[in-house]
Amino acid sequence: MFGNLLGNMEAQQAKMREELAAIIVEAEAGDGAVRVTANAARVILNIALDREKLDLDDLEQLEDLITVAVNRALALAAEQEAAAAQEMLKKMMPPGMDGLSNLFG
Repeated sequence: MFGNLLGNMEAQQAKMREELAAIIVEAEAGDGAVRVTANAARVILNIALDREKLDLDDLEQLEDLITVAVNRALALAAEQEAAAAQEMLKKMMPPGMDGLSNLFG
């Protein structure tokens, strides 16, 4: 009984990882000077720089903009991850008990 439950849980977790990898978020800093693309699994997929909006001689500003954009992208990814986890919990609850999923988050 519990073996089947654990096997199902592992399958659900694998499915969740796949779903999170497919959810793409994008954040920017410096009025679009730096754009960061990530997925809800919190993996940075791309960092794009707009040369026209940047002073490439000011490395400190560039570093700050990259840091801000990455942190914003990771925050958006975390929000999407939490929403997906909440939805997964609702699906796993027995019929009529989906309201209990709020206990976990």
